[in-house]
Amino acid sequence: MKRITSLASITLCLVALFAQVVAAKDTWTSVRTKNFFLVGNASEKEIRQVATRLEQFRYVFSQLFPKANMTTPIPTTVVVFKSDSSYVPFKPLYNGKPSNVSGYFQPGEDVNYITLTSEKREENPYAVIFHEYSHLIVGNNMGDPPIWFNEGLAEYYSTFDVTNGDKKITLGIPVANHVYLLRERFMPLEQLLRVTHDDPAYNERDKQGIFYAESWALVHYLLQGNKGQRVQQLARFSSLLTAGKPLAESFQQAFQMDFKTMEKELQNYVQNRNYRVEVFDLKEPLVFDSEMTAAPVSEAEAQAYLGDLMLHINRLDAAEKQLKASLALGETAQAHASLGMVRVRQGKFAEAIDELRKAVEGNSTNYLAHYYYAYAVQRQTVADGQVVHTFASEDARVMRAELKRAIELNPSFAESYYQLAFVNLVMGDDMEEATKLIAQARRLEPNRQSFALLLAQIEMRKQDFAAARRLLEPVARSANASAQERGQAQSMLSTVSMIEEEIAQHGKEHVIVEERGSGGNNNAPPRLQRTQSPPPPQSQQGGPDVSDMKPLIKRRTDGEMVRGTLTRIDCATGPSAIFNVKAGERVLRLHAASIERIQFVSYVPSLAGAQLGCGLRKPENLVYVTFRRATDPKSKFDGELIAVDFITPDIELEP
Repeated sequence: MKRITSLASITLCLVALFAQVVAAKDTWTSVRTKNFFLVGNASEKEIRQVATRLEQFRYVFSQLFPKANMTTPIPTTVVVFKSDSSYVPFKPLYNGKPSNVSGYFQPGEDVNYITLTSEKREENPYAVIFHEYSHLIVGNNMGDPPIWFNEGLAEYYSTFDVTNGDKKITLGIPVANHVYLLRERFMPLEQLLRVTHDDPAYNERDKQGIFYAESWALVHYLLQGNKGQRVQQLARFSSLLTAGKPLAESFQQAFQMDFKTMEKELQNYVQNRNYRVEVFDLKEPLVFDSEMTAAPVSEAEAQAYLGDLMLHINRLDAAEKQLKASLALGETAQAHASLGMVRVRQGKFAEAIDELRKAVEGNSTNYLAHYYYAYAVQRQTVADGQVVHTFASEDARVMRAELKRAIELNPSFAESYYQLAFVNLVMGDDMEEATKLIAQARRLEPNRQSFALLLAQIEMRKQDFAAARRLLEPVARSANASAQERGQAQSMLSTVSMIEEEIAQHGKEHVIVEERGSGGNNNAPPRLQRTQSPPPPQSQQGGPDVSDMKPLIKRRTDGEMVRGTLTRIDCATGPSAIFNVKAGERVLRLHAASIERIQFVSYVPSLAGAQLGCGLRKPENLVYVTFRRATDPKSKFDGELIAVDFITPDIELEP
C-alpha cells in the first residue's frame, strides 16, 4: 500500500508539472480589433464578446474625454481562457499558490496583459481590468496624477456597465464594499491627499482597503456630488498642483475651504443612501463586431503566448517550460525572443543573446525581438544597481542597430528611444540626438519618471544645469515616483547645486560632469566628479625660483582637513559608505550618509574619471579628507565626510 501511495504521488506531480503544456492542446483562436489583440482557447464567439466589452469601455472613455490621448504606446494582449480550470495554471501566485481571481491586468514596460475566463463566476472579471485600463489612459494624459485621484478614478470606472442590448451605458455605480467600509472607518482627508506609492496606507494589505475606498468616495463626490458643481474646482486643484503649488494652498484656492470642512462633506456624502450615477441611453447598439478579424492559432503559437504571459508575471520556470514546448513544435521569433528574456531574468546573458540573435535573424519584423536583443547586450554589461561608464564598441554598435530597427518597426514604442538615448549618454556621443530621443520617449509616456531622470543626466552632461534642475525638482516631490526615483532626483539635485557652486567659485572650465548611466539605481559609488590642476605657486619679486616650490591646494573652511591614505571603502545598504583613511598611526573611519553628496576632486591625472569601487583600494590613494569630527564619544565613526581630494605626493595644503 505504501508503494502504491508513492506511485500515485509521483503521478500527481507529473500531471502538475505538465499541466500547462497540455493546456495549449485545445483549439486556440485570435481576434484582432481596432485597438486590441485577443487570443484564447475559449470559443470565437466568447472571445468576440470580450473584445466588444473592451472596445465599448474605450469608446465611452474617448467620448467623455474627447481631448484625451487614447493611443497607448505599449501593446495590450488579452488572453481568454475557456474555463477556470484551464486558467488556474496561468494565474499569479499568492503564498505559493495560484490566486483565486477571475481576471487580472499585468502591466509591463513592453507588453500589457489582460487575462480572464469566459466561464461565468460570481466575481466580475472586468472590474479589475477596467480599473487598470483607466490607469493606462490617465498615465497617457497626466504626467504626475495624485495617487488618490488615479486610484479613485480607476475605481469609479471599474463598475462600467453596458445593458439593454448594448444601448445603455452606466458609470459610477457604487462599490458596495467601499461604502460599507467607509461607514465604519475614515482616513483624515489631508492624509489621504498626501499618500505616495511607497506609503504604508497604499501598500499594506490591512490599510489598503480604506485608502482605495476613500479615494473612490472622494472622486465620486467630486464628480457627482452637488450636481457636479465640484468638477471645475477639481480641475483647478489639479492645475495648481501641476504648477508646483503646495497641497494645502492649492486645496484652499481650488475648493474655497480647508481639509476639515471638505472631510465633513465627504463623510455626509458617504452616509447617503442614494448615489447619483451617469446613464447614457444610445439610439443604436454599441457594437464593433464588423471591425474584428479572427484567425486560428497554432499550438506552437499558443505555447509562445502562454510562455510570454508567464514571463511577465515573473513565473520564470513555468515560462521556460512553455517556451521550450513551443520551440519543440516549431521555430518562431516570438518564442526565441521570450525565452531570451527569461534567460536575461535568470542572469544567463550569453544564452539570452544566443536566443535573441535567433529571434532577429532573417530580418524579423518583431520589433520587441530587436529591442530585447539590445537590452540583453546592455544587461550583459550593466547589472541592476551598477553604474556603467562605457560599452565595448561592438556592443554599442549592435545595440544602436537593433534599437534603430525596433524604432523603424514601431515608432510608438517609447522604451526603444529611451535605451538608445542611454547608449548615447554612456558613450558620450551626440548629446543633441540623445536629447531628441528621450524627449520623444517622454511624449509617448509622459508619466515615466525614469525618462525624466535620464534626460536630466543628459542635460548635466551638456552642462545645462538649469534644465536639469527643472526636470529633477518635479520628480523629487512626485507622489507617483518610487522612493528610489525620488532619492535619485534629490541626489542629482545635490550634485547640480554642488557643481553650480563650483562653477561660481572656479569657473566652468574646471568642472567636468560625471559621464555615467545606470539601469535605474545611481546609489553605486560615483566617478570623480571634477578634475583640476592645483593652482601654481605665486612668484614674488626677489623670491625663490618657482620651480623649487611645491604646488598648494586651497584649504577648505567647511570642515577639518587631514592628509592620509585611503585604504578601504565599505559600502553599506543604500547610498551610505564608510571611508577608511590611515592618518599617521591611526585609521579614521569617516561616514558618508550619501556618497552622491561627497565632493570629489582629483589632482591625479590617472584617476580622472575613475570609478570608486567598494572594498580595499589597490593601490591605496593619497588624499586630503575634509570631515566634521564626531562630538559623541560613543559614535562608531570619527566624523561625517564632506570631501575627498586625491593628490600626488608633492601637493600640500596651503598654510
